[in-house]
Amino acid sequence: MALFSKSRPATRPPATSPARALTGHSVAARLDANPQAERLPIDDAQIYRVPDFLDAATSASLVAMIDSRRRPSTLLSDRNDQGFRTSESCDMDRWSPDVRPTDEAIAALLGIDPVHGETMQGQRYAPGQHFRAHHDYFHDTESYWPRMVAEGGQRTWTAMIYLNDVEDGGATWFPTAGVRVAPKRGLLLAWNNMKLDGSPNEATIHEGMPVVEGTKYIVTKWFRENAWLR
Repeated sequence: MALFSKSRPATRPPATSPARALTGHSVAARLDANPQAERLPIDDAQIYRVPDFLDAATSASLVAMIDSRRRPSTLLSDRNDQGFRTSESCDMDRWSPDVRPTDEAIAALLGIDPVHGETMQGQRYAPGQHFRAHHDYFHDTESYWPRMVAEGGQRTWTAMIYLNDVEDGGATWFPTAGVRVAPKRGLLLAWNNMKLDGSPNEATIHEGMPVVEGTKYIVTKWFRENAWLR
């Protein structure tokens, strides 16, 4: 499950949140203190990379799981935009012994209570498949917003891990922030979807660029401001 937003006039300033701001500060401080984590040198967003977060065997196990369970990816949006997201996805059972170590390692890396984490999602991109530019945070003008509030509220941090190298294409592109990251097996990207004041950060808009040659596999873990797991 994911969402997208096309550019449209803002009807009101985005809401700030001291609680989200505190989460952003605490996670960034934890990553800044981690010698394996590198903050990308940009001012508009908090984006980090952690090389070799997963080993080859774990990555291969998750790839096999995605291949066996994949289905067409969907969007969470009021607009039906065919062709916006053309990948395939699957939900990863967080209690499975093949998933739980990775799921909990991501939460531990960020220092976020695992109950705030959504179900980890596996994604597969064949040649030509893509995910157009979108935000991971929820838009409070959409009809889904009340349900998202009841299910843990706004998304704060995103963590994404590349499970394999890709021969050509498939980069993750943050056009506003000016960041483009090529797939590399085991590499984890993490970013704060909020600004320092806890309001949604438009500069985190990002795109899964089309794969040209090969197949891209990733897992993505989103965290909410409140408990998602009940």
